[in-house]
Amino acid sequence: MSDVRLTPEPIALFNPAFRTAPFAAERRVQSGPPAALAASAETSRFLDFDFQQSGVDAVLEKISSRRPDLPFAYVVTPNVDHVVRLERIRSDLWPAYRRAWLTLCDSRILARLADKAGVHLPVVPGSDLTAALFDRVIKPDDRVAILGGSPEMIAKLCHRYGLNNVQHFNPPMGFIHDAHQRSCAINFLVQARARYTVLAVGSPQQEILAWKVHMSGAATGIGLCVGASLDFLCSEKTRAPRMFQQLSLEWLYRLAQEPRRMWRRYLVDGPQIFAIFQHWRRSA
Repeated sequence: MSDVRLTPEPIALFNPAFRTAPFAAERRVQSGPPAALAASAETSRFLDFDFQQSGVDAVLEKISSRRPDLPFAYVVTPNVDHVVRLERIRSDLWPAYRRAWLTLCDSRILARLADKAGVHLPVVPGSDLTAALFDRVIKPDDRVAILGGSPEMIAKLCHRYGLNNVQHFNPPMGFIHDAHQRSCAINFLVQARARYTVLAVGSPQQEILAWKVHMSGAATGIGLCVGASLDFLCSEKTRAPRMFQQLSLEWLYRLAQEPRRMWRRYLVDGPQIFAIFQHWRRSA
């Protein structure tokens, strides 16, 4: 079994307790599916999600004004891929989304479908939110924990924003299926005691971990499930031009960039969203 990999100082601040009790936090996770949360004045229900009725500025205000010592809460950013997975493949993941503090629409396609049903959904892409957080909210001395990404990428991020209190852990590929590695990731997030935690290990891994950390009751701060956002922020990957984004064609740009990895997501799974939408509309 591979060792836990932490980036070296000064980017990562190693906690000696991290190796001594690798399964403690996961044991505290409570089982049992939560009830769906009722839509409030600040949310709109669409496709069984309670999406925030807030744009980027309002979301940033919510995040920055939340006390850092409060119990861990997390933000999810569902897009078409997430919705299809939940509705057609992994319904067991619903608790991870329903326990989220904020649910933000990360898809202009979802927003357009919602509009057809008379539901207004502000689009707050995870990539835009991540960039705005580092540009406008996160201060150099704020404690930040990052799960995922290479040491070189984290060093670039720290240099760009002058961050000097960052802890980083990059779990191995497939960690979510390994109980030991999964527990190591959870314990890292719990013991980091960060004000801002960036989970950048892809969906649904990041949502599963955020949910487990939340259910442990042992962590504080805010978690942000933002997928490849750090890759875009650090220029590891190129985001679609603004024109593609505005035309809801960001998926086409990503497909052209990574056809072997993305073809099934965008050409086979993605189109199922239209049948899902029609079924939801008939039963709503």
